[in-house]
Amino acid sequence: MSGYPDPGAAGSGRAVPFAGAAAPAAVRVVGLTRTYGSGAQSVTALAGVDAAFDRGTFTAVMGPSGSGKSTLLQTAAGLDRPSSGRVWIGQTELSRLSERRLTELRRDRIGFVFQAFNLVAALTVEENIVLPLRLSGARPDRRWLTQVVERVGLDQRLRHRPAQLSGGQQQRVAIARALATRPEVIFSDEPTGALDTETAAEVLALLRAAVDEHGQTVVMVTHDPGAASYADRVLVLADGRIVADVPQPGADRIAEHLAALGRRQRAGRAG
Repeated sequence: MSGYPDPGAAGSGRAVPFAGAAAPAAVRVVGLTRTYGSGAQSVTALAGVDAAFDRGTFTAVMGPSGSGKSTLLQTAAGLDRPSSGRVWIGQTELSRLSERRLTELRRDRIGFVFQAFNLVAALTVEENIVLPLRLSGARPDRRWLTQVVERVGLDQRLRHRPAQLSGGQQQRVAIARALATRPEVIFSDEPTGALDTETAAEVLALLRAAVDEHGQTVVMVTHDPGAASYADRVLVLADGRIVADVPQPGADRIAEHLAALGRRQRAGRAG
C-alpha cells in the first residue's frame, strides 16, 4: 500500500482518461528511438516508442532503471534529439525546428519540474518564478502569478533565496515557475524523489491540480507506485519499449504490474 493519501479523496474530479479523450494530443511521439554511442559500444535507450499524451491528462511513466523513462521524457520535451522518429508538441513537429526555435518552444509552451529543482541560487523565490517570462521578454500576468504563488503556498517566501528554503519549498518554487507561463505541457522527472512522504503528497496534489483546475497536461517519470497513483494513466517501459499502458491505476495495481515485469525479466535472464 502507498503511504500517500488517496488523490481522489478530496473529490476534485479526475481528468478525462486517455482512452476516451477526443481532443488532439498535447504530445505525440512516433517510432521514437534513441541510441547512445556507436558500434559494439552503442546503447539503445528507446527502441521504437509510439505514444500520445492527451490534453488535460496526467500520465506517469514507470519502469526499472535503464528502461528509457528519462530518455522518453527528454526527447518528448525537446531536451534531447531522437536518433529517429518524430515528436509533436500540439501540431508542431520538433524535428523541423532550428535550435533557436526549439529553445523558444520549450520556454513558451513547456514547463519543467525536476528532482534537482534547478533554481538559480542568486535569485529570490519571486525572481526564480518569473525567470522564464523575463527570458522571453513577456510581461508577467500579476493576477495569475498571485494565484500560482498562493496555490503553492509561497506568498510569505517571495523574498527568500533557495538556500533559505526546505527541499519541499524549493520544489514548490520549481512548480510555480513551471506554471507561471501557463504551459501546454509540464514534464516532470522524479519530482518527489528527494522529498518526505507528506511533502511529496503536497507536490503531487499541485501537479494534479494543474490538470484538474487548469487543463494542463502533465507527464511525470517516477519509480514510486504511490506517486503514480495520482495519474490518470501509467505507461510502463522496459528495454526501451512500452510494455504496459494502464488507465486510471491505483498504487496496488501499479505495483502488481511492476512485480510481474520484474518476474518476466528475471525469467528471461535465467533462460
